Amino acid sequence: MSSGEELLRSKGLRVTRPRLAVLDVLAAGGHLEVDEIARRVRERLNSVSTQAVYDVLGALSRAGLSRRIEPAGSPARYEARVGDNHHHVVCRGCGDIADVDCAVGDAPCLDPNTAHGFEVDEADVTFWGLCPRCQARRRADD
Repeated sequence: MSSGEELLRSKGLRVTRPRLAVLDVLAAGGHLEVDEIARRVRERLNSVSTQAVYDVLGALSRAGLSRRIEPAGSPARYEARVGDNHHHVVCRGCGDIADVDCAVGDAPCLDPNTAHGFEVDEADVTFWGLCPRCQARRRADD
């Protein structure tokens, strides 16, 4: 049994070829848009609808096997890194996204001054700036 099969079964999900293919694509890393995930899944399976990929991503996200992030002004992206409350840095120039570990200590962002009765289990912090490539382009344009 593959690790993908074990992951799906451990979360009570049926093992299907599209689910295994999406897990493989996400495991390769990155913060991928649905169209890119679908393209890579099609390379493995030859045929899968974009709607099927959306359905798989929804099931994986609900099961805690993938994470959906939505940087302002960008389409949703998906990643395999889950359960560690990490954050992201997004380039204002090209939209590139990188992971950033929680800023200080043991997930201090999960202890807000006022939680209004909520039990907080995740914080979504996004840092914005320019990636090294876009910084170099800006300097070249000056």
